[in-house]
Amino acid sequence: MIEETGQVVDVKGAFAWIESERTSTCGACNVRKGCGTAVLAKVFGQRRVHLRVLNRINAQVGDAVVIGIPESALVRGSLAVYAAPLAGLFAGAIAGDFLGNRFFQGGSDLPSIIGALAGITAGLVWLKRFSRQSEKDASYQPVILRKQTWSESVQGSG
Repeated sequence: MIEETGQVVDVKGAFAWIESERTSTCGACNVRKGCGTAVLAKVFGQRRVHLRVLNRINAQVGDAVVIGIPESALVRGSLAVYAAPLAGLFAGAIAGDFLGNRFFQGGSDLPSIIGALAGITAGLVWLKRFSRQSEKDASYQPVILRKQTWSESVQGSG
């Protein structure tokens, strides 16, 4: 389970809106000065993020809470976001190249480009459908695990 802390800012039905500060792992890394991620984190700063999470513990507005999402849901979601459009892009380019060589003897790259655009579009359309389905799937929803303890709040601020 991947955990993050936040504060409840609104409660609507079975869901709560949590405000959490976006953080990076740069504080724990020894290569901070030569890392592009650390530079970007400094430029963009630590902004607050609002998340809709399942409120299974009946947390109230103002409560400091710990939210979590299963690692498997994060991996599956990340794989869908990155792999589906890339797979569509490559499959479309290969199919366009095959069809272009089969039907047009000119040796043009245009069928590959058109195939790649069609493939990435198909991948993005699939991703939109997957996103709508996963929005309703409880296994993809972050959930409030517990109210934040004093020791967790001290660790989070250090």
